[in-house]
Amino acid sequence: MHLVIDGYHGDFARMWDVELIRTFLTNCPGTLGMTRITEPHVLEYDAPKSEDSGVSGFVIIAESHISVHTFPHRDYVNIDMFSCREFDHAQALAEVKELFAFREVKTWLLDRGLEWLDGRQGLAEAEKQRASLQVGGSGHDGG
Repeated sequence: MHLVIDGYHGDFARMWDVELIRTFLTNCPGTLGMTRITEPHVLEYDAPKSEDSGVSGFVIIAESHISVHTFPHRDYVNIDMFSCREFDHAQALAEVKELFAFREVKTWLLDRGLEWLDGRQGLAEAEKQRASLQVGGSGHDGG
């Protein structure tokens, strides 16, 4: 499951707040039932063009990652929450909306890696093997 969030018209000061974003990346995995395996890495970027400046942060979770990129001068934030396990995406969105006080959001919920979910990895492996046999022949000479 991959939740993609584009947030608009949020709190300008919060978009610049490195510690706020670090705290979010520290606590968010646990609130969503994910397992944080690194400390968050968060930094402020002062770009040559001020509209490209902002704060970026990333945390690795056992299930994948969560990232935040803010562009305060563009009044925009993008966030990715990618997990190989299902999580409460409505709760995640509510937390993010409150964190930055967004007045508008666009979201996408993507299903990724479906062949590995629900024990389907065996089926996916069998399909790959069958495709390989069809391409490479049956493995015997028929005699």
